[in-house]
Parts: sequence; structure tokens; C-alpha cells
Amino acid sequence: MQKLSTYLDNLKIEALNPMQEQVMDQFVNGRDFVLLSPTGSGKTLAFSLLVHKLLLESNKTGVQSLIVVPTRELALQIETVIKQMDPHVNVACIYGGNNNQLEKDKLKQQPPIVIGTPGRIIYHIERVPDLLVNCETLVLDEFDKSLELGFQDQLSFIIAACRFVKHKILTSATDMEELPEFLALNNPVKLDYFDGDKLRPDLSYYKVISSTKLKLESLFKLICKIGNERVLVFCNHREAVEHISDILEGKGIDSIPYHGGLEQFVRELTITKIKNGSQNILVTTDLAARGLDIPEMNHVIHYQFPYKDEDFIHRNGRAGRNGQKGYIYGILTEEDRAAKFLDHAETITLDEFYPLPEPPAYRTLRISAGKKQKVNKIDIVGYILNLPDIDKDDLGVIVVKAHDSYIAVKQEVAAKVAKTGSNGKIKGNKVRINLI
Repeated sequence: MQKLSTYLDNLKIEALNPMQEQVMDQFVNGRDFVLLSPTGSGKTLAFSLLVHKLLLESNKTGVQSLIVVPTRELALQIETVIKQMDPHVNVACIYGGNNNQLEKDKLKQQPPIVIGTPGRIIYHIERVPDLLVNCETLVLDEFDKSLELGFQDQLSFIIAACRFVKHKILTSATDMEELPEFLALNNPVKLDYFDGDKLRPDLSYYKVISSTKLKLESLFKLICKIGNERVLVFCNHREAVEHISDILEGKGIDSIPYHGGLEQFVRELTITKIKNGSQNILVTTDLAARGLDIPEMNHVIHYQFPYKDEDFIHRNGRAGRNGQKGYIYGILTEEDRAAKFLDHAETITLDEFYPLPEPPAYRTLRISAGKKQKVNKIDIVGYILNLPDIDKDDLGVIVVKAHDSYIAVKQEVAAKVAKTGSNGKIKGNKVRINLI
């Protein structure tokens, strides 16, 4: 494929995995494509490669590829991958909770790739009926989840709006016996990776037996036993997430809550902090069970258990990604219903003293300038390295957004950077830097 080596270099990936190679080999122009593959196996990169390939072959203008996803988190994750592959490609990411006017302005630029959730896509189609007139590629990512969330009517509407689509690409992380008729697939190529184990992550399962009264204490000890690593703690309800995060904070464990009741900018900032190493413990609902690809997030704890067996699969899919080893824990009381994969899990005891995990290595700083002020990552690095007693090794991940930017810096210099860096100028813009 043209530009493949460039894409992989940009993503810092040495080679495609077997599934991704097979996707590229078996995709046929003029036929639809169905990919069934386990969570964490690299489906996003697989279909993103197809999107880029078809974009290079197209001579159309306007929106040429539409990627439909069930959640805004997944939309943002896919946008990140596609932009990393080719920083010059124009992508519009549209979803509920985002600024309507910013989305409209972006769509007026006729970006070749649009990523969005069903309701927000329909919102824009109703205002611009010809928005998808040149769309030739339609990707329905995590199609099983979209059906589970009741998006059948919306998906049917979107498919009808893509009147001249040539390629429908479906992905699913759970096996699907029958596809809805409204898809009207054209002689699809089906690639099924559920029969083999070669793409399944290497996961080890453990259970902690606890009384109901001591369940929170068991969670606290388990996190301490795991130590200085990233941990994902799953609960079933927003109230439980907030309560447990508060309890852990009170016991000296730095954690952060994540659920659908938080404002969108808070949710995005939370994921930024987890990815850049300024938070290590994420307490969450099943909102984080799909669409998140966080490096080295290899410990998943089920504090509460999901109601459907397949939800265990998606939760556990956050660990053991990209060939890494994953560890799955369940804290069980007599009242808990556990998935069958914990029946033979190794029982671990927590009867020793475990020191508190160390604080995260980094702290996130907000800088009051972003893309709209023509500020980029190089500008930010140059500005901060010109501050007194700051070294390159003190800087971590940088995320530049429309009107502000976020940078991870080592804990020991974070306060100094915020104090000495405020009120200076980046690209002629006076900036403030705040600890967050």
C-alpha cells in the first residue's frame, strides 16, 4: 500500500499484526467488508488503513469517508489514530456535547473524513442534506454496540443518506449471527478472528474473596499490592464511581473518576491525564469499556460486575493491548455474580502490609493558547525549555486543542513552570499556565 511505511513510522509501529495484514490483503474494491475481531486486536488501525487507501484512490471532493461510532470517546480515539497516521489530512469529529457552531464551521471546509456518533451525524445531515453526497466509504465501527444502544433507526437513516456509497466496512468485537437487512451489504468479504487465539490478549485472572463490609478495604489493599502501575477500576453506576474515588483519595491513593455524567471537557481532560502519566488510577463505569487505548493500562479490577457476560470481555479488553501482558481481578462477596471466566481464577490474599503507590510521575499544566492562536507543540516545548532550570527530560506528552493546550511535566518542577511561565508570550500570545 502506498504510504504504509509512513503511516507506521508516524504511529511508531514496526509492522502490522496478522489480522491487519489480512484485512489489507482480502479487501476487494466493489465489495463490502465485515471484520469480527476481539477487543484490543487493532481494528481501528485496520479500517483506518482502508479509509486512507480509498481516499488516495478517490478523485472526489467533500466528505468521502464517514466513520460512525456508538460513543464520543471512540470517535475521539479514532480521530487521534487517523491524524497520527497523516497529520495533514482534514478530519471532522462530531458528537453530542461538542460545540455545534465549531462543527458546522469544520464541515464547511469539506473535510474528506468525518467521524461521529449517530445522533450528531443526523443533526448535520438534516441541516445540510447533501453533506454526504460524495461519500463513497461508510465505516460502522463497533456495530454490535450501536445496535445494543438502540441506534437501528439512526443507522438506517445514515445509510440512506449515503446514496452513492461504494464500500461499507463493519467491525465488531463480538460475534454476530445475523446482520440487519437495512445494511443491504454487497457480497461482503467476512474476516472472522474469533475462532483462533492468535489475536487474543494474554490475560491472567485473579479473584479476591471479601465480605461486603470489607470490600472497599479489599480494593484499597489490592491497588496497593499492584503498586506503581496504571489501574482501571470498573463500577456499575456513576454514584459508585464518585464514592469510591473519594474513598481512595481519603486513604491517600490519587485517583480520578470517569463516567457519562461528567461534562465533555472534563471527560476529555481525564483521559489526557491518564494517557500522559499524571494520573494512574481511573475509577469508571462501562463508559471506559470501549474505545480507550491507554498505553500500559494492564490492570483491570472489577469492583462491581456487569450484568452481561459480553461486557466482561470489553472491560478486560482494556488490558493486555498491543501484545502486553494483562491482569484481571474480581473482588467477590457472597452477593456478587461473577462471570464464568472467574470460576477458575487464582485466589489471592491480601493479608500483608502494602505501601501506598507512589504519586504519578507527571503533573498536567494547562496553557491558555492553542491551534486558534497558531500555537503548536514545538512552540510550547521551546517556550518551556527557555524557562530557568527546566530540562527536556522534564517534559512529557503535549496535547494542543483549539483554544488551550495541555502538557505533562515532572511533578518536582510543575509548580515552578506554572509560576515562571505565566504571563509570558507564545507566538505573540500572552499565556497563563495553571496546574490542573
